[in-house]
Amino acid sequence: MSPVFDCTTDDGRREGVARAADAVRAGRLVVLPTDTLYGIGCDAFDAGAVSDLLTAKGRGREMPPPVLVPDARTVDGLAIDVPAYARALIEAFWPGPLTIVLKAQPSLHWDLGDTNGTVAVRMPDDELALELLRTIGPMAVSSANRTGYPAARDILDAATQLGASVQVYLDSGRVRGGLPSTIVDCTGDEPNVLRIGALGEDDLAPVLAAELPDALLSTQTTPSTDDAESPGHHDDVQETHRDE
Repeated sequence: MSPVFDCTTDDGRREGVARAADAVRAGRLVVLPTDTLYGIGCDAFDAGAVSDLLTAKGRGREMPPPVLVPDARTVDGLAIDVPAYARALIEAFWPGPLTIVLKAQPSLHWDLGDTNGTVAVRMPDDELALELLRTIGPMAVSSANRTGYPAARDILDAATQLGASVQVYLDSGRVRGGLPSTIVDCTGDEPNVLRIGALGEDDLAPVLAAELPDALLSTQTTPSTDDAESPGHHDDVQETHRDE
């Protein structure tokens, strides 16, 4: 069994974050809490580690993982042509349960899978996750479960499904969320909601209306449930899998 660190104590948190950071730098996988679900993550710029993450979940390259970031400023290092309405969403809902899909920086040397030139980005509202992200930098993170199985809300759920494929488990207790993040495609002139999760249309609409008063809020998917997952990147939204 891979080590599990009790991050509800100061000593456990300190040691756990240090061990998790070492594991990520070494190209290994870790499990960490977020504000929505537990996630399985790795260095976003380590193609081998991302491949291992997809294998651990039992999914292919057609379902690339989202990227978690430590702050909003990181977005401009990962994406290009970020529209004003996307920045308004970031200002309103980050850190929090909102994933935005943007055009990826073409100069970045990474391989998240078949992204079609996009990247799905989120800043989680969880201090333990943010501490690790500030130490490591952007991480590819997907929900800590095997594809087709329920999302992990506590460390036992995650360890039962992922086992020794993960080197370090960070345990902060049962996550307070339950619904995955809401996903908005921001690659066009107007937003397109790909998944309704923890944020609903009533949450998004006032922010978007201030930037795009004449635009209609387009939604191409149905509300998320506890056992329905959408992928991180917009071209795969018709798939029925579970994601962070």
